[in-house]
Amino acid sequence: MNQPQLEISGSRNFTSWLKEQRLSLAFSTYQTGKLFLIGLKPDGKLSIFERTFERCMGLCVSADLQTLWMSSLFQLWRFENALPAGQSTPNGYDRLYVPQLGYTTGDIDGHDIGLAREKRSAAAPDALTPVFINTLFSCLAAPSETHSFRPIWKPPFISRLAAEDRCHLNGVAMRDNTPAFATAVSTTDVHEGWREHRHDGGVVIDIATNEIMTRGLSMPHSPRWHEGRLYVLNSGGGEFGTINLATGRFEPIAFCPGYARGLAFSGGFAIIGLSTCRENRTFSGLPLDEMLASRNIQPRCGLMVVDLRSGDVVHSLAITGIVRELYDVVALPGVQMPSALGFKTEEIRRTISIDE
Repeated sequence: MNQPQLEISGSRNFTSWLKEQRLSLAFSTYQTGKLFLIGLKPDGKLSIFERTFERCMGLCVSADLQTLWMSSLFQLWRFENALPAGQSTPNGYDRLYVPQLGYTTGDIDGHDIGLAREKRSAAAPDALTPVFINTLFSCLAAPSETHSFRPIWKPPFISRLAAEDRCHLNGVAMRDNTPAFATAVSTTDVHEGWREHRHDGGVVIDIATNEIMTRGLSMPHSPRWHEGRLYVLNSGGGEFGTINLATGRFEPIAFCPGYARGLAFSGGFAIIGLSTCRENRTFSGLPLDEMLASRNIQPRCGLMVVDLRSGDVVHSLAITGIVRELYDVVALPGVQMPSALGFKTEEIRRTISIDE
């Protein structure tokens, strides 16, 4: 059976917006196992670069945009940019992300990733270490040099670590390089108990206090701290919004015409990932279905750009064909045309750099 052909197209002014923002984007799709890098060619047309990594999901980048972290089926990968500052490849790419380090975690269903400040000795400077949502064991974890992972926090309602995906913990928001907020589909403490609470059991948790700030969400994802505000995707409700820190109330900003996962920012704009997910029982029977039907539209796959001042969707990237589900998206400010190496071609054998 032939697979439907992949097509990616931007809205009328999407490329102009990327140019104005001096921005490129990376997003993951776990269903087809692809890491996509979206930028601009020298002629101003869209650059689309992809590499294959099985079930790639969470993404995060360092502040200097030299390091990219990605979770995959059973590994956590660190990519490093192999190009010296100001240089590009013969094809014009100004970033070449090479997988330099991999942690084997096992299939723990790794979701969001963040970079946390790690205290070292008085003589050594602080360092940034990756932390990631370990959904299977319902905890926030860090890589281990000797084991699959090192748990560093679990929600207060989880009684113990068990490979049972008890609440579908999925998102982490970093604030000043510290894990600050987390999202879960429910507060259940039994094997896959979250599946019975997809409609309105979702919560936002304050990691520092262990308090549940917000209840009543439908499968929330991608909490993010941006310019003093906490944003979150109420995925099952088709909403992008912010959390009122004083009341814990979720305040919608924009409707998402698809199952929303993946949230990044560029100044006054939010970039949101959308998935169709029509054939997956996990995503069926949610409030989103009614909202789509009331608007007489089908769910979409791609990216949408929301103006935070007005809540309007001002630009979009449409994806049709074999790709139907996105998980995460990150912004790469100041990067025009990014690329990466994978393991499916011989490029990785021929790309050599020297640490001088």
